[in-house]
Amino acid sequence: MAGFGDYNSYNRPYGLDPNKETNDLYDTRYQQIYGYHTPLTEEYQGPPLVMDETPEDGNNAYVTTAISAASLITENLLSHPFIVLRRQCQVHNSLKNYHIVPYTLLPVVARLHRSQDVTTLWKGIGSTCIVKGLNLAVEDVVAKGTGWPKEIEKCSSVLQFLQHITLKCISTAIITPFYSASLVETVQSDIASDKPALLDVFREGFLRLLEWGTPSRGRMLPIWAIVFPTAALGVSKYLAHVILRSITVQVLRFQQRNKHELSDSYNINYQRNSQNPLIENINLKANIFSFITMEVLFYPVETIIHRLHIQGTRTIIDNLDTGTSVIPILTGYEGFVDCYHTTVAKEGVAGLYKGFGALILQLAAHLAIIKLTTLVVSEVSNLLKPAKSPTNSEDSVHMQQKYLFN
Repeated sequence: MAGFGDYNSYNRPYGLDPNKETNDLYDTRYQQIYGYHTPLTEEYQGPPLVMDETPEDGNNAYVTTAISAASLITENLLSHPFIVLRRQCQVHNSLKNYHIVPYTLLPVVARLHRSQDVTTLWKGIGSTCIVKGLNLAVEDVVAKGTGWPKEIEKCSSVLQFLQHITLKCISTAIITPFYSASLVETVQSDIASDKPALLDVFREGFLRLLEWGTPSRGRMLPIWAIVFPTAALGVSKYLAHVILRSITVQVLRFQQRNKHELSDSYNINYQRNSQNPLIENINLKANIFSFITMEVLFYPVETIIHRLHIQGTRTIIDNLDTGTSVIPILTGYEGFVDCYHTTVAKEGVAGLYKGFGALILQLAAHLAIIKLTTLVVSEVSNLLKPAKSPTNSEDSVHMQQKYLFN
């Protein structure tokens, strides 16, 4: 037991006389300090172990906060160039080099930067952020209007869970026209089309929404034919993320609990503390793992959805076979099933994974930034941490016993 040293055959601390008078004296003094008796007449268990926050816990809290911020910035901003690359590969049905591995993209990116400016892979970032913000706003409005839970943690029954999933479906369906407009902005070539204004995503989105039936532009699919597969993809990814995160949290907590039980500072209440930095770190790791797994699993479905969105929009994209030319997107899919069968028949199963190398680069950069942030924050927190004075555990034991008996 921490703070009381080893125990003899009577399970008593050092220096404790086994006779009853000494036991009573110790028990009386113990009551004055801790407020209750200790059952020395049966078996001594030691004082209640309270695990205070250590400097290491404080460091873990700083690191966890920094990693959360870095992960949020990376996912929404720094990953955008890789998202542009993978989307351009996904919608390019005649692409010869599938770019399933990352190294094939590197010379293409270098040629893109030479033939265009340095912002060529940052196109559409404004509309992408607007669509994400619009999604959050729609969820908030629907939740307040219906009383449905916006967060899955607040679902205490099956009915509330179904309401929560319905809320996700409705919000995804509402923003689908604007997502389609944002997708066009991220894949169209800068040298073949004018750069859109920041709020053009709203204008194009409302135009797609007004054309709910048969659109007036060529082979463009009606928005209702895109809404249902897009909403299904969004909700499926969300459910997969929740399930994977829950399983990962349980596994990591089981490993952490076993590790903690084997340590010298075991405390049964420590794992129940919601503010425990270790618990927050576990949740963060689970979020990262579930995000990576979800992106890999749903990549082929995302390829099909993006092709349906881009069809008939007269979009001209950069040719990622060369990196120096442009090419128009001309497809005639009739729907999700037709797009899947046509893609597999003409491009093979690997055609569903076009641009997968860009996803690998995106995830690798994401993990590298998190690792770098962890190292930097850990080193800075160690430099700012006050020096610890050396202590002798055995001297501390005797001092505690001397205080109790004097």
